Amino acid sequence: MKSHEDQPARVIALLVPACEPERVAPEDRLRVEHLWAEVFAAVQRTVPGAVQLKPGHSAMRARGPTRYYGSETAAAQAVHDCVTGVLPDHLSEGLSIGVANGRFAAEQAALAASAAITAAAITTGVAANTTSPTGIHIIDAAHTTAFLSRLPIERAVAEEFAPVLDGLGVRTLGAFAALPEHSVLQRFGREAQLAHRRARGLGEPYGTEIGSGTAPHELSVSFEFEPPLEGVDQLAFACSGYAEKFVRGLGERALVCTELRVELIDDTQTSHERSWSHPANFTASDVLNRVRWQAASLPQAAERGGAGVAAVRITPERTAPAAAHEPGLWNDAPSERVHHQLTRVQSLLGPEGVGTGMVVGGRTSADRQRLVPWGAKRTSAPRSGSGDAPWPGKLQGPLPNLVATHPIFVAVLDAQDIAVTIDSDELFSAPPESFRAKGAPPRRVRGWSAPWPLREGWWHSDAPAEALYRVQFVLDNGEAWLLRYAASDGWAAEGRYT
Repeated sequence: MKSHEDQPARVIALLVPACEPERVAPEDRLRVEHLWAEVFAAVQRTVPGAVQLKPGHSAMRARGPTRYYGSETAAAQAVHDCVTGVLPDHLSEGLSIGVANGRFAAEQAALAASAAITAAAITTGVAANTTSPTGIHIIDAAHTTAFLSRLPIERAVAEEFAPVLDGLGVRTLGAFAALPEHSVLQRFGREAQLAHRRARGLGEPYGTEIGSGTAPHELSVSFEFEPPLEGVDQLAFACSGYAEKFVRGLGERALVCTELRVELIDDTQTSHERSWSHPANFTASDVLNRVRWQAASLPQAAERGGAGVAAVRITPERTAPAAAHEPGLWNDAPSERVHHQLTRVQSLLGPEGVGTGMVVGGRTSADRQRLVPWGAKRTSAPRSGSGDAPWPGKLQGPLPNLVATHPIFVAVLDAQDIAVTIDSDELFSAPPESFRAKGAPPRRVRGWSAPWPLREGWWHSDAPAEALYRVQFVLDNGEAWLLRYAASDGWAAEGRYT
């Protein structure tokens, strides 16, 4: 018998692309925010329990509206009509509504409501209610799993996690859902477990997908300065009280903010926006630091044409129940002491002063490492195409723990102390016998891999790039090295395994 946890509530999801701030020019975002406020107010009059997920995105439980309007189709049509009654005709294009089990499936159904995606889903055999009006896509409860199983893995998991699953051959939500949940939790952690549940059409095990009806714009704080403030410290001092008000307003509703948007408007009405993420949740000092860092990164007054910051708006883009962020017995969140100390250092050095490493796409060891500012959203580097084979020519297997910032030239010699090269057959000219790094005693080579070729820029007929070869060496003292060889430069150490 299935538990209540395994039967997520039916949800209606609304997508209004014309009200998404990232789709419009910065100077039009304030106008779009006012338009979305009117749209969302109309939605709340139609369905009082509707909540705003972010500008242009809303969701609501389907049970109440379905009982009131008579059916899910009628309820979705009522929401559709109330939105089109507020939006101008030229902005209604792309408006879509999805109805399915759980918030995630409903949002995917709304995306599938566009003609191109719906047609692709129908041709692949996805069961759907094709009798729904245009712009409305309803997924029956029995068909939710089949609908989600064909979607690409990027729809459910974090951007940096998708290449990991892609490299393991898990490219669809169906393949991901087939993995045991406990194995996903043990291997990849809590966030991967939640993504796994989304892929199976389930919600969070101990949370509500549709929270209170408080809209994020009601939780935001806005304030103006006359005259405009030019100095960063002066601005931070003036914003300290508003930052406390922002966090206190969230606390009164038992919420915390995990992602916020800071908008600085200068006296020429030019908006400078940036979204900030937090590994745990924002405190008043965290909010103040983000305002300070963002103000420090603004162009100088003469360059931007303004005398200073005339207004500040702080808006929560992602909130969560405060109870979900209370420390528990088992917790994979960053240590509070570690976060406190790193944040203090970051407040002195700036947002880029403290970083955590992550592995991204690439072929060489140097290309595959990236430092992400502490607390920032971890996004992976652009890939050469999500459907392509992952980085042809990249090194397979474990990556070196230490990567050289600059090439460390070394010598690889055979038994007669003659330099070993790589010939035209891409093989060693002689078996490697010894390895010498600058400033270190020579070491005997105990084992090695075959040369791994890397060819980049071969398509430039006027100046084709030189072939590069990588080789892994194990020395007699147990050290393992990753070397590279080029005919023009010889051998150089790319990294070392520790």
